[in-house]
Amino acid sequence: PHVSVIDLTHSIPPFDVRAGALALARSTAYLPEGVILAVVDPGVGTDRKAIAVEVAGGAGVFVAPDNGLIAPAVAIAGGAERAFHISNSDIVLSGAGGTFDGRDVFAPAAAYLCNGGAIEDLGPELDPSLLMPSAIPLPREEDDKVIAEVLWVDHFGNCQLNVGPDDLPFTWGPTISLTLPDTTEPGVTVVRSAQMAANFADIGGGIGLVVDSLGMYAVCLDRRSAAAELALDVGEQVVIAQGEDELVTTPVTFGR
Repeated sequence: PHVSVIDLTHSIPPFDVRAGALALARSTAYLPEGVILAVVDPGVGTDRKAIAVEVAGGAGVFVAPDNGLIAPAVAIAGGAERAFHISNSDIVLSGAGGTFDGRDVFAPAAAYLCNGGAIEDLGPELDPSLLMPSAIPLPREEDDKVIAEVLWVDHFGNCQLNVGPDDLPFTWGPTISLTLPDTTEPGVTVVRSAQMAANFADIGGGIGLVVDSLGMYAVCLDRRSAAAELALDVGEQVVIAQGEDELVTTPVTFGR
């Protein structure tokens, strides 16, 4: 009863470890010291481990499944210093079945820590370097192109990519090309011209690549949904390349 509980969200799409990892990573810098309980666990009941990971000299502990869910947040917090396998039968519950580890394993472990219990009591120590890596994909370079992926689609239809300003050559722009899904033929891609813009108003009537409030590039349209109009969704591949400025042509009539 003496513990303050901050409820971040219960709105992560079912089974979506990556969405949970993104939400947690974006929140970590604003959380106070203490225990962070995170459960998005499609592998419940399997041999994946339940873990407690200590960060920041013991100021914080993440309690979660070892499936990459907490990897980005742990990195933001300075990296894993110690990790333990939550397996002490005196702490976890022996619930019926193996489908509700959030109740039977993770919540009791978090409560134990909040009551002053030692992290060492949860179970054997693990090598932090062997924990599952991030579920968030990294961009890659290929033939003078950057292969990106849509990480997040916000309420307005802006499509955040896994690419930040440091991931693109500084010589690129202002015109770039984006390889996107063809909105008329599923499974086919089309190359579209886009502008690197500072804000939505600068996009005009075309497609923009804008640095969003989290410091990542997002494919955007001005006052329209890029997700809806460009057939983009989470996990969709977007290929970015240097574009060519459109040529301005002037009709000329030759005399006879």
